[in-house]
Parts: sequence; C-alpha cells; structure tokens
Amino acid sequence: MGERLTRLGRFLRKTSLDELPEFFNVIKGDMSIVGPRPLLTQYLDRYTPEQARQHEVKPGITGWAQVNGRNAITWEEKFKLDVWYVDNWSLWLDMKIILMTVRKILKKEGINQPGQATMEEFMPHAKALRR
Repeated sequence: MGERLTRLGRFLRKTSLDELPEFFNVIKGDMSIVGPRPLLTQYLDRYTPEQARQHEVKPGITGWAQVNGRNAITWEEKFKLDVWYVDNWSLWLDMKIILMTVRKILKKEGINQPGQATMEEFMPHAKALRR
C-alpha cells in the first residue's frame, strides 16, 4: 500500500480512525456526517459543471460514493454517485448510508485503490473539461 504510509498510518486508514478529526468540522457546522466527501481545493477548476453539483450540499464524512466503492471506484463513478446523492437526498437515505458505512468499516472494504494509499489524483480527461 504505497511508501507514503507508515505502519501506524496504514492501521489508521484500515480502521478509518483517520476520519475522527473531521467530526470537529461537523460540530462547527462546516460539514455533515453524510454528504459528498470534500476534495482537494486544487481540483475545483477541474470539475465539469455536472461534477461541481456535488457542492450543492454540505460535504460529509461518509457518503453514497463511499458506501458504493469508497476509493476503489473511478473518479467518474464517484462523481456520478455524489450527484445522485444530491438529487435523491432524504433522511432515510442518510440513515441507510450510515448503516452501510458501519458495515464497510467493519469489513474494511474499498479503502484504497491498488497501489495507492487512498485514491489516485483527479485528472479529468481533456474532452470532459470542454463540456
């Protein structure tokens, strides 16, 4: 799992304990427990208009893309799932995502992409940017 992570880092990643500091952002009101995962600000100018729709809701610690592949899916799949969440949000869906998240954490599924500590850098195709 890459040279970027120490043994402690791999443990924190596998158990998802590295997500705990984000609860401070939930308490502050900057994040929600459920919503599209916040991405690096350097990606902002790389989104298509459709992908940017994920910002119509607060970012979350867990989300629809996390319970449907986490870091083991492509960026395109991730954005489609995040936009689907924005269009289909409900309290019931959030409860379902929380329960699915607990199951994923316990099974340690989709934590990383092969050969990556988490997920490869988001580099959209040139044709996708022209849309």
